[in-house]
Amino acid sequence: MNVILRLLALAFLFVCALAHGETCKVVGIADGDTLTVRCDKKHQERVRLTEIDAPEMGQPFGKAAKTSLSGMCFRKNASLRRAGKDDYGRTLARVTCDGVDTSAEQVRRGYAWVYDRYVTDRSLYSLQRTAQREKRGLWAGSKKPVPPWEWRRKHKK
Repeated sequence: MNVILRLLALAFLFVCALAHGETCKVVGIADGDTLTVRCDKKHQERVRLTEIDAPEMGQPFGKAAKTSLSGMCFRKNASLRRAGKDDYGRTLARVTCDGVDTSAEQVRRGYAWVYDRYVTDRSLYSLQRTAQREKRGLWAGSKKPVPPWEWRRKHKK
């Protein structure tokens, strides 16, 4: 009976660890939706935030989006819920820094779009509508902002 209880306790801890994700240290910010983490002493990896797309560095608000993500995460511990790899070999993950869901917060602040192609968390749309209505971040200008996926298509070399 004692062995069964121990096995159940270990299984519970394992499931809890999976639900909360892996904890890593953020060591770099590339742009408004990509960061670099160190999850052990030697290994670093680039992580692309899931479900959002932030302005590219050459776009209006690209630097502001990077600054926003940096303020949330740089040199802090981050919890990663991995969702695979993208075509560039980056880890796809939902990332939480200091208890803040970075994908949701970037959208809330107006520094990212909900990425329609890949979104599963429908609550992000409400955050985006509020940011638009309150003219936060990229929604503050008088012009209609160009989504990054359209901008990339126009600027392919």
